[in-house]
Amino acid sequence: MISNKSIQEVINTARVDEVISDFMNLKRRGVNLIGNCPFHDEKTPSFTVSPSKNIYKCFGCGKGGDPVRFIMDHENLSFPEAIRYLANKYRIELEETVQTEEDQQARQLSDALYIINDFAAQHYRHNLFHTDEGKSVGLSYFKSQGFRENTIEEFMLGYANGEKDELTRKAIEKKYNIEYLRLTGLTTSSDNDFFRSRVMFPIHNISGKIVAFAGRTLSADKKVPKYINSPESEIYNKRKVLYGLYQAKEAIRKEDECILVEGYTDVITLHQGQIKNVVASSGTSLTPDQIKLIRRYTQNIKIIYDGDPAGIKAALRGLDLVLESDMNVRLVLLPNGEDPDSYLAKSGTEKFKAYLKDHEKDFVFFKTDLLLTETGNDPIRKSAVIKDIVQSIAKISDALKRTFYIRECAAMLKMNEEILIQETNKVIKDDIKRKKLDADRQKMEKPQDEEEWITARPRPVSEEIASDLVRNDAHQEKEIASVLINFGNKWYDENTGITVAAFILQEIEEFLDKIDIPLYRDIIMETRQLVENNLEVSEKYFTSHPSEEIRKFAVECLTTPYTYADWEKKYILLQTQKMPEENYIRQSYKAVLRFKLRKAKKIISELQEWLDSTPADERETEEYILNLKVMQEILKQRNLIAAELGTVTLV
Repeated sequence: MISNKSIQEVINTARVDEVISDFMNLKRRGVNLIGNCPFHDEKTPSFTVSPSKNIYKCFGCGKGGDPVRFIMDHENLSFPEAIRYLANKYRIELEETVQTEEDQQARQLSDALYIINDFAAQHYRHNLFHTDEGKSVGLSYFKSQGFRENTIEEFMLGYANGEKDELTRKAIEKKYNIEYLRLTGLTTSSDNDFFRSRVMFPIHNISGKIVAFAGRTLSADKKVPKYINSPESEIYNKRKVLYGLYQAKEAIRKEDECILVEGYTDVITLHQGQIKNVVASSGTSLTPDQIKLIRRYTQNIKIIYDGDPAGIKAALRGLDLVLESDMNVRLVLLPNGEDPDSYLAKSGTEKFKAYLKDHEKDFVFFKTDLLLTETGNDPIRKSAVIKDIVQSIAKISDALKRTFYIRECAAMLKMNEEILIQETNKVIKDDIKRKKLDADRQKMEKPQDEEEWITARPRPVSEEIASDLVRNDAHQEKEIASVLINFGNKWYDENTGITVAAFILQEIEEFLDKIDIPLYRDIIMETRQLVENNLEVSEKYFTSHPSEEIRKFAVECLTTPYTYADWEKKYILLQTQKMPEENYIRQSYKAVLRFKLRKAKKIISELQEWLDSTPADERETEEYILNLKVMQEILKQRNLIAAELGTVTLV
């Protein structure tokens, strides 16, 4: 168990902008930062990060919270795991109580697999530098590739010796679970090592944890596969990983471009040559999940090819997905017989960069050129090429960009632009129709049983209004809870030392037992407890709250999808009132008045109902007269509040 003191230290230290920037590209917009949400597909950024409030919020899918919540959601970690992750990032030493054997066994499977992979990486590294076979075979190979020792260390390269069960045996000696070794793929079902006599390339996820390995044989035997990879597991899905992204993400953000190559050694060679914004898809076509990973950091991809035209043509088929993601794709074809690492070694970094810049070509134009070279004067083959090009252009969502491609490709294909427009529109319409049919089909698929169907059915708006706004005082209670979260720790009157929270609680004390909505009641009562214990009513208290409902509400209260215009640059001054964040005293006061007015009206309604239902012969009783006086007093208070708010009140 992690101590509360350590948890608070992590929460207080972690900065939301620093944490999220490790995983995606953020751009400044006013006082906030924005980017494409990592939790759902979107082309227009709706993911907002507020450094001043230390929270994030997506106005598309609704995800939001503090740095700990982001790590939990993004990395699929538990709360303690997220705290450990952030503690490691900020080099905070955690205080932990001694864990029992049962506690250790209860740790999640994914955590155990990460630990085993880390052990394996250290084992392979030891082999590379400290065994005769590792040094003579593995280290010699890496040095022949031109890899320096610091590069080998950075990418954690290693070597698997030829002994059949060396890793497995040593892992078991260290008390690692044999079943977990099998799940990672490090150990076979016959309890032998999966990787033997191979140089090893650890594969990291975006946060730097080792999720898998690739092993390259140095044998000349053609029957032996050149590369073998770890099987997919609880922590490894090859479609969601890009080799080298962990080492490249900062450079990709800085250069605003991701260079994509084919192999592991290409990535390492370019990285060592100071071209660090480079990743590899490990010989497979780009998948939608890999495209999402890149898109967090940049919208620009440059792909380097060194294969023959037939191989390139096959690879191009998967790139329509990139166009559909509204990304800019450029391709570079290296000279015959060259691959990225050989050409970089031959030309040097500056000449290599210059070659990439001079020979890069837009994907659509590259594809058009490549396909046209195969058609000659054959009209049937040319017709097939046109259909292929049209399929790619139709994937481009930006209408202006699509128009430009149609015009340029029409010239390259030597055909009428209108025909290309018609064909493109036909593909777009068919695609829209197909997506609509898919959506309709999903809507028709009801849950398995009637109870699930009723639960899944959205409640009509009228029902929500009736339950939340008519039968109770939800709006006014929500406003009070929101003001407490936003401004509770600010001074309402600095001279008397009264905070906004203390002022509000003092003013609404008589109504605390009349709060209808449990969520707002919990927030108000917890705030009362904080004030009574002389503790700070901070935004962080609520955005880090263990209750998911309170945490989500707090994030919603503290964020907005809008940004203020820069009035000073436009020479326009807002003279009527202060900005909202500077106007909290007035906002707090008005919120209290609206809350009191609503509660007064409710009490008046209840008293009036009681008075009207009292029989005529009982209207001289002491109870009736007392309630009548209370009614008259509350009516006066209601009218005074209404007058101050400028509200019309019917008598």
